Amino acid sequence: MAHKINVNKHYSVLKKSEDIAFEVLDLVKQERFLNATPQNLKEFTKDFKNRVKNGESLDSIMPEAFAAAYRAVDLIYGINLYKVQIMGGYALHKGDVAEMRTGEGKTLTAILPAYLNALTGLGVHIITVNEYLSTRDALNTGRVFTLLGLTTGSVINEQSPEEKKAEYAKDITYITNSEVGFDYLKDNLVKDINQKTQRPFNYAIVDEVDSILIDEARTPLIISGGSDASEDEYIQADDLILKLVEGDFEFDKESNQAFLTPQGAQFIEKELKINNLYSYENSELVHRIHNALQAHNRFIEGVDYTVKGDEIVLIDIFTGRFLEGRQYSNGLNQAIEAKERIKIKPETKVFASITYQNLFRMYKKLSGMSGTAVPEEEELTAVYNMRVIPIPTNKPVIRIDKPDLIFSTSSVKFQKVVEMIEEVHKTRQPILVGTRSVADSETVSKLLQDKKIKHEVLNAKNHSREAEIIASAGELDAITISTNMAGRGTDIKLGEGVRELGGLYVIGTERHESRRIDDQLRGRSGRQGDVGVSQFLVSLDDEILQRAGLKKIQK
Repeated sequence: MAHKINVNKHYSVLKKSEDIAFEVLDLVKQERFLNATPQNLKEFTKDFKNRVKNGESLDSIMPEAFAAAYRAVDLIYGINLYKVQIMGGYALHKGDVAEMRTGEGKTLTAILPAYLNALTGLGVHIITVNEYLSTRDALNTGRVFTLLGLTTGSVINEQSPEEKKAEYAKDITYITNSEVGFDYLKDNLVKDINQKTQRPFNYAIVDEVDSILIDEARTPLIISGGSDASEDEYIQADDLILKLVEGDFEFDKESNQAFLTPQGAQFIEKELKINNLYSYENSELVHRIHNALQAHNRFIEGVDYTVKGDEIVLIDIFTGRFLEGRQYSNGLNQAIEAKERIKIKPETKVFASITYQNLFRMYKKLSGMSGTAVPEEEELTAVYNMRVIPIPTNKPVIRIDKPDLIFSTSSVKFQKVVEMIEEVHKTRQPILVGTRSVADSETVSKLLQDKKIKHEVLNAKNHSREAEIIASAGELDAITISTNMAGRGTDIKLGEGVRELGGLYVIGTERHESRRIDDQLRGRSGRQGDVGVSQFLVSLDDEILQRAGLKKIQK
């Protein structure tokens, strides 16, 4: 129902985008575009640039520029863009969010507004969630921009400042959200203005906009350096927490916080031979004890972080990916290191910090794409002044979304998941199993191994094979178990004979706090009018239900 209301609310924008799409589709049938050669396309670009330089607006040349880009896509890929992709390109050019379902071709859609806005010479950033996608898209779609006479760059973490400066200077630059943020902070710490890598922010197209501008925006980007701290003090706090017994602390599931009880505070005072734990001189000790409590009760290995060698690596709870180079602040990272009994790195002082909200509002024009942005329209409008325009699908969605199955415990639920996999697998229909955490993906994997059922696991521990695993997830007999990353940005294409079996069968093993994450998983199936099935299984001891206060019902 919300989707229909949204369509009505933005009817005038959708109508205008459709009018533009029809105009572009008429133009591409004209001789000058229909039979345009690579040389013609480069001449079009020179002409468009001159017209912009002489004061013509981007809006006025938009239909012709879109038609030129349409022709370039056809020459490189042999693909004719859909009307809905041109509509999406219009929404992006106007600084809106184009909500386009999975499989509708967002990567090619972005070419249209990127080309149009690059004609100003001020630069365009296409921002993605990970380096694999940004380098892949820079190489693939870069061929289209080259054909049009523009330069394409890709900024990655390993590059030197000089290399980054050269990539940022190109007409269109593909980059991750974290890299553009950290480069901005580094540019603000340089002593010589010539050492800056970035140009002023002009226009950005943010892929998976809800993930980047809403989910990840909750954690600020920080550049920090070392401060004085004793490793023994963290170990001492951890040892004290390990001695606590029932009644010494409480864990509040709704606020997701652990607290000492008066009984626990008295125990620590006795252990440390102090009179008042909460006196001013003990404030740093209280802070370390609080962090140690959270480390043991709130942060779970395999869900929130993993241990690689002697290092804590954070896991993005929304995508299941490793957040390399990121760490918790204010001593929390050190508390987790003490809990895992690995080398404790010094606590850090913040040198520079910025939130994604402030970073992305620096762009003169900001736009975005996602398959699941409508639920976040209120926040996207309030924070970034972007409307969410729901673009119609090229073909109707005919996937069957089954009602949830509810179980008393997670162990019973996971047994049922395996039974479902066995049952569906007999038909050779491909299956994608979505899990909330690395630990859950390994639980399902172990149960399948016990039954000698062949499958692939996609989580933060083997993300390097992500494209390969996702590419074959729609083939006959394929069973893929994945965390929330589920190959975002890579379509699951159905193999031969799979449509006749009912398409991709998606099984969700737990509901997420964000409905969008569930919708993303469902959206892996049923792309471009394909058949498909989705089914979620939940148990009363799932975290989302426990935090909703369902303990009494479970009993």
